Amino acid sequence: MSTIGNFLGRDHRMCDDLYTLAEARVATRNWPCANADFADFRQCLEHHLRLEEAVLFPALEACMGHNCGPTSVMRDEHRQMRELVRRMAATIAGHQRDDFFDLAHALRMLMRQHHLKEEGILYPMIDRFLSDRHAELLAAMDNIDAPAAAPAMAVPDTGAPAEAALATGGAL
Repeated sequence: MSTIGNFLGRDHRMCDDLYTLAEARVATRNWPCANADFADFRQCLEHHLRLEEAVLFPALEACMGHNCGPTSVMRDEHRQMRELVRRMAATIAGHQRDDFFDLAHALRMLMRQHHLKEEGILYPMIDRFLSDRHAELLAAMDNIDAPAAAPAMAVPDTGAPAEAALATGGAL
């Protein structure tokens, strides 16, 4: 039986991988690919946040009888991430590498701390308090609109794996 933590932990890693690829593109000033890869990351992140906000948080809040505490903190961090991502997309559009990396540091730190809280506290809490609803919650998350197409983890035009792009600093 899959746990909520396992399900969303995999989602975290997929978002992180897409972000790493996009960041590598910005580092090498490959603006067309940076734009496309960052859009893939943004779509993946937004989908992940919707899963939590539309399914998990309401279920936990109903169980706890309030919407303050951990879900309130997570929603606030989601707002912060969305704002940073919006601003970073603008830096890519403007080919502003240094401004991108100024924001990237803040996003990386926020995501790292956020993931630790979710994977170390929130998801285990959900797994424990809502154990009788795992199948229902997982099915509900499966029904949330997924990104139109799973982003290919390959370097455009070459078919090389993403790891090769990262190893070469995103160079084609």
